[in-house]
Amino acid sequence: MKVAVTGLNNIDSPGPGVPVIRALKDSPDFKGDIIGLIYDSLEPGAYMKDVSKMNYLIPYPSNGLDALYERLESINEKENIDVIIPTLDSELYSFAKISKKLESIGIKTFLPTIDQLNYRAKDKLFEFCTKHDIKVPKNILATSIQDLYSIQSEFNYPVVVKGIFYDAYIVNNFDEAVTYYNKLSAKWGVPIIIQEYIKGDEYNVAALGDGKGNAVGAVPMKKLYITDKGKGWAGITINDPVLIEKSNKIISVLKWQSGTELEFVKEKGTNEYYLLEINPRFPAWVFLAVAAGQNLPYALFKLALGEEVEPFQSYSIGKIFIRYSWDLITDLKMFEEITVKGEINHG
Repeated sequence: MKVAVTGLNNIDSPGPGVPVIRALKDSPDFKGDIIGLIYDSLEPGAYMKDVSKMNYLIPYPSNGLDALYERLESINEKENIDVIIPTLDSELYSFAKISKKLESIGIKTFLPTIDQLNYRAKDKLFEFCTKHDIKVPKNILATSIQDLYSIQSEFNYPVVVKGIFYDAYIVNNFDEAVTYYNKLSAKWGVPIIIQEYIKGDEYNVAALGDGKGNAVGAVPMKKLYITDKGKGWAGITINDPVLIEKSNKIISVLKWQSGTELEFVKEKGTNEYYLLEINPRFPAWVFLAVAAGQNLPYALFKLALGEEVEPFQSYSIGKIFIRYSWDLITDLKMFEEITVKGEINHG
């Protein structure tokens, strides 16, 4: 059994690839080999010998579907991949569009549909939540600097400025809004989301939907430490039936198929939960869910193979994750191998 996983960019805003691989290997029932798929020759996960046996460079989504499929087809001729688990927001549309072609060469996936990806997209979230009676911060979509002038009439500062795929910044005035609009639009394109700022504590839920409206599992955590990019650097599993109920409702309405991360803020004073984002993949902290008793990535792997998976009934409360940095020392030869050959073999 061979499983290919993307998102090995373990940097200050880490990808979920390495923790997903850790989760697969943590299951006593998993006996396969892991193949890393990377977009950059300096993705740290590719150099971690205990993470993936083989690693291959693949083209960025911006290079088009044909380039991605042809590269995966070439890798598959060597490896005979059974399952691919993409873990990055920006690549999921591409993988979803070629999933049928991948299946025709023996590669299985368990991905959200294009419609599901569209319904939960950051620029459609307010419309989705309003339709289904889910509390959500107000927002406007900006496609030009001119659109930023409407902030003052719609909101009070501070507001949150978000990229269409990643990154979010709290801004306190118009000049800051312009600065981050330019930064995010150059990086991710438009529209840029201008969102009402809700003051309160942040909570995230790692979950898995079976594509039929059921949640296979869901583990909520409260962020204990947040970076300047809004990433949770430490968190603790909590007992909160309201949060689980809201997560189950979202998965049910979407009939969500695949892993997801639901981001909430609990407003100070009212204690109301507002949905901030529906991320269409597992979070980088997903191994906390594994440690709490729900191995969601391994369950997704089984679903991709067409196996029945019993829903998880419980999880441990009070499990804490704390992210840390570790300098990985390697050799120029390894860097040359991935740069020149497009692959690293740890076998």
